[in-house]
Amino acid sequence: MQQSTAIAHPGSRPAPIILTAVYFFYVTVVLRTLAEGHLLASTLPAYLGWEFLFGVLFTLMLWRPLRHGIWPHLYFAFQTLLVLYLLVPYPQLDFFNILLALLSFQTPLVFTNWRRWAWVVVLLLIIILSLTILLGIYGFALSLLAAAAAIIFPAYVAVAQEIDAAQRKRQELLAVLKQANQQLTASAGQADELSTIQERDHLARELHDSVSQTMFGISLHARAAQIMLEHEPDRIHSQLEQLQMLTHNALDEMRGFIAHLRPAEN
Repeated sequence: MQQSTAIAHPGSRPAPIILTAVYFFYVTVVLRTLAEGHLLASTLPAYLGWEFLFGVLFTLMLWRPLRHGIWPHLYFAFQTLLVLYLLVPYPQLDFFNILLALLSFQTPLVFTNWRRWAWVVVLLLIIILSLTILLGIYGFALSLLAAAAAIIFPAYVAVAQEIDAAQRKRQELLAVLKQANQQLTASAGQADELSTIQERDHLARELHDSVSQTMFGISLHARAAQIMLEHEPDRIHSQLEQLQMLTHNALDEMRGFIAHLRPAEN
């Protein structure tokens, strides 16, 4: 899953400024065609019509791409043949190869993995070989500008997609960490609650084992002092001393429990 995310999200559309630049190149080709009207003569309307068809298909694939089956391959094959149809009769009009560079820009938006780069290589070879075969070394020199664009355009899109995928991955990781933090906070609250319950149980046992027994002893000695006061008043003094000692011990134990419960001071 991580690999597919890092490779591409082919549906992620480039920034508007990049799309503006791409369509600027397309408009440049149309304007150059009009400028060469004297060379194209009667075929100029047909050339403009084919260029318009290229732009329509390019836009449709950009906004409603076909990414499954053989259809995207047929689209790129048809657009490539259309550009060659425009270029071969007038190879000196090398600006038609810019249209192939625009197709190269589109490959990372449609394909993933090795298919995108396979089409980039195919388009790059067609850009170079077509003019080289038709015009020789001069054609090779003319093809380099379009070839460079055919490399830079898809590379930019691929890098942008990987940056976007990395940002999504960071957001997913942040969401997971946030959820884990919430779970840890809840667990910590449960642990504090459990600790409080355990502390209460411990105090209850301590009170039962020590203070309650001491208080029971105080009660017995108080009853014994009451009986001695009626029958043996001469022994009441020692009994009261024991009662006072037990009371003092109970008070010390209660102070100890209260000090234990009191929060620590800085």
